[in-house]
Amino acid sequence: MSDTLAPRRYSALTRSLHWIVALMVLATLPIGGIMVQEGLSRSTQDLLFILHKNTGVIILALVLVRIAWRLATPTPAMPATMPDWQVRAARAAHVALYGMLMVMAISGYVRVRAGGFPIEMLDALGVPSFVPRSDSLAETAQTIHRNARFVLVALILVHIAAALQHAWKRDGVFSRIWPPVGGKS
Repeated sequence: MSDTLAPRRYSALTRSLHWIVALMVLATLPIGGIMVQEGLSRSTQDLLFILHKNTGVIILALVLVRIAWRLATPTPAMPATMPDWQVRAARAAHVALYGMLMVMAISGYVRVRAGGFPIEMLDALGVPSFVPRSDSLAETAQTIHRNARFVLVALILVHIAAALQHAWKRDGVFSRIWPPVGGKS
């Protein structure tokens, strides 16, 4: 697509999904860390587990919508002044972020379902488990989930640093996604 046909910024739906997912992920990460700490009351721990699991389901659904929408709609062109290596790095980072969000959601789902635990939102909707009950599978998924969070956090930090750098440079990259809603197209 030529630069003249590419939109100057992401659509309102893309921007909204980006910021909603970002806020949900940034809330879910500390909840996940806190919920496994010793010394919490059982009721507090249960509440945090419920929030973490069900927010994970929402994140997965929104990421799937976001991926489908991204494949169906054009993305704004990068500035012509942006070096090719940065364009490639940005694309790779976005693919990695999407991938890690999927890894986190799927490994969390498998850990919970294989461990025989409920996912209240899905249970209320009558969604059956797609994973057999298996302690070894649950343990493997838990290990993946626990370790993948470090990769996800690293990617988020790199993404934020790059976004701040583009906002500071005022090269048009940050304004493609900000503000979350409204603003000129």
